[in-house]
Amino acid sequence: MTEGFAGILILAAGASRRMRGADKLLERVDGEAQLRRIARTALGLGAPVYVALPPDRPLRRQALDGLSVRIVEVADAATGMAASIRAGVEAMTEGAVMILLADMPELTTEDLAAMIAEHRGAPGRIARATSAAGQPGHPVIFPAESRPALLTLTGDTGARDLIASMAGRTLHVALPHDHAVTDLDTPEAWAAWRG
Repeated sequence: MTEGFAGILILAAGASRRMRGADKLLERVDGEAQLRRIARTALGLGAPVYVALPPDRPLRRQALDGLSVRIVEVADAATGMAASIRAGVEAMTEGAVMILLADMPELTTEDLAAMIAEHRGAPGRIARATSAAGQPGHPVIFPAESRPALLTLTGDTGARDLIASMAGRTLHVALPHDHAVTDLDTPEAWAAWRG
């Protein structure tokens, strides 16, 4: 199912600033840290899974103990999301790359498999997940030819400009409900989601 895929890159090097001292990636979902849950979700596809981590979050690394993920330490994580993308893509072999945000508690292995299936039907296009109602979200699969552009990204907007530049070649993949757009950044958002 994952032939021609370099792997899945989980972006988990953010500072979690809006959590006011807590770490959103260590919030418990179904009895385990969200970071571990999303890593297990990705591993269910059978493709290589890379996790971009900052050097100063040992509890995040600990949350991944025992999982066969490849840790990519992002020394310059504080400069923004692009640093994690560059470091992750540099660590991967050639091929398409799925970029997956670590703070999305509703995504399932089935969702990720649906993304890959759609990408395989149009391997030269970006595949971007949307909510069932069509709101763009994550994850996003970049074709192999996007690798040079991913390696030149800067700042904290991730690959937003690259996606915009390829708008005419973007395949939107509707996932169930709000799976593709539920990312939780504040204690209030986590409490509301649990409620």
